[in-house]
Amino acid sequence: MAKLKTAHFCQNCGHESAKWLGRCPSCNEWNTFVEEVISKGKNEVTAFAKSSKRTAKPQAIHQIKDIPQQRIQMVDLELNRVLGGGLVPGSLTLFGGEPGIGKSTLMLQMAMQEKNQKILYVSGEESEQQIKMRASRIGELNENCYLLTETQLESVFKHAEDLQPTLLVIDSIQTIHTENIDSSPGSISQIRESTAQLLRFAKQTETPVFLIGHITKEGSLAGPKVLEHMVDTVLQFEGDRNHVYRLLRSIKNRFGSTNELGIYEMLGTGLRQVENPSEILISNNQDKLSGSAIAATLEGLRPMLIEVQALVSTAAYGTPQRSATGFDLRRLNMLLAVMEKRCGFKLGAKDVFLNIAGGIKVNDPAIDLAVVASILSSNADLAIEKNICLSAEVGLSGEIRPVNRVDQRISEAEKLGFDKIIISKDNKGIKQENFKIEIVGCTRIEEVLKELFS
Repeated sequence: MAKLKTAHFCQNCGHESAKWLGRCPSCNEWNTFVEEVISKGKNEVTAFAKSSKRTAKPQAIHQIKDIPQQRIQMVDLELNRVLGGGLVPGSLTLFGGEPGIGKSTLMLQMAMQEKNQKILYVSGEESEQQIKMRASRIGELNENCYLLTETQLESVFKHAEDLQPTLLVIDSIQTIHTENIDSSPGSISQIRESTAQLLRFAKQTETPVFLIGHITKEGSLAGPKVLEHMVDTVLQFEGDRNHVYRLLRSIKNRFGSTNELGIYEMLGTGLRQVENPSEILISNNQDKLSGSAIAATLEGLRPMLIEVQALVSTAAYGTPQRSATGFDLRRLNMLLAVMEKRCGFKLGAKDVFLNIAGGIKVNDPAIDLAVVASILSSNADLAIEKNICLSAEVGLSGEIRPVNRVDQRISEAEKLGFDKIIISKDNKGIKQENFKIEIVGCTRIEEVLKELFS
């Protein structure tokens, strides 16, 4: 029989200690250690053990053969793009998000759409009847999708060995437990051991595995930080539950870019893919209102246009307020300082509120010029023409700096019917004859204001 003993685990980072500590030496958090019962016996048997043992030998790197990577092309094009162009066989993907945001709905919808794949959907949180009701609401059922309501990992592997699925979905990893660990499901040791065995299963059988994970109140993935290091891909499903749009981001991806973005619309029949996000991120209001500017930005390889809204008003109290939604507040303060110091606009005694329409967060410096234009538009109460968009970075000296892949931004603006785009004059190689849209190059903020308000 395996010898039992206890250990203390940090609930924030997963650091293990033989005794209780007030402060974690790894992440420096206080009062995060919890005692758990673990098993360290020699007779311990792993939940998944492949009969054919493979012994690894050291090889010279130039002798290793290049094997073309065959990806599984998903029916869901948004998920396919965020994964880096398809699902890699044998990959382990962690899928996280807030409660009720649509994680299980997206995974079940994916399972219903993949008609050519044999999928085993394991749920430890819902019954078969609940999942069947949601699947019927989503659309046409998939005869190759098999449901299993089980929380014991050994039983999951037994059914997987009998069924031989081409794709495994675990909903969720916090509900799965293995008999090798005596602690409760959801504990640090259970999550770490269960994930390690699922990783071994994925690599040895070449079966891609999706793990749905919970998140903490701070918004990070629940469980030890080592969980994110173990998996191949980490996907984050986010969005405001008061809005219908959901964003799928790749936080970590060993097989592709981490800058890709997928956009979905939450409907009663499931999640609809948004193929052209620019149309939903730009308002259709034709009235000329001050404080609104259109920016051409990039999310990964996808160009899109967003609406930047600003409101500038006289401070009602002694200290002016600075607020930004979807934009870095520190960068907003920097741009306000540039406008006051370099351009002479007195904004120090005024409240400034900034919002990126559509509920998305943007880190692209190319929207700097649109932020400046929207703030100055609201301050002077002068509207910017709806057929003008902007794409450039603003430097500390007030100069307009170039941005990368500007030709894709211009093409997207032209496709959506804009007549003029303002960029940096230092963007070289852009030929006006290749585009129908008017391209205006500027070097200072003052030149941009003449183009917008003259």
